[in-house]
Amino acid sequence: MTSQRPTRLHLYLASELRIPFFLQLFCSYLSLCFLFLLPLFLLPASHIPALGKQLIVGTLASGVIFLILPTDLGFARVVPLDAVYANFYTTIFGLDGPHNLVPSLHVVWSSAIILACVDVTRQPSRTVLYVWLAVIVMSTILVHQHHIADVFAAALLVILLRRYYRVFHA
Repeated sequence: MTSQRPTRLHLYLASELRIPFFLQLFCSYLSLCFLFLLPLFLLPASHIPALGKQLIVGTLASGVIFLILPTDLGFARVVPLDAVYANFYTTIFGLDGPHNLVPSLHVVWSSAIILACVDVTRQPSRTVLYVWLAVIVMSTILVHQHHIADVFAAALLVILLRRYYRVFHA
């Protein structure tokens, strides 16, 4: 729907457009898919409802924000020449238009899932999860799918969701 809007916001700094593109981080970007399986193995059943609510409300809230703040991606969408990556990018570009950016659902979902798992794990698993989250968050920018404002908006949304939807509130 936001792609049909006649005007969209540019919520990025001109300096962000100089951020280099890292084709190799695309696998890190796609690792979000595996995160959705992680709670099944790490979370006690009593924690699943709270995480489910965070993911559902986070998705719905993001959808409302997408409608209120239609945005454009500042990076040019370029399909890499490498055949393997080209197929991935072509698929992503076909599924995900460059308009629903703030907040980044990639960051909302990965942060909610990883932080829920961190709540119930010990070291060194926590460190591995935090590093995985950092790599996913950085990859959203470094594969030119999001801007810095998108990441900060997503982080703020996850903080609010985690405060409201805790295990005791599920």
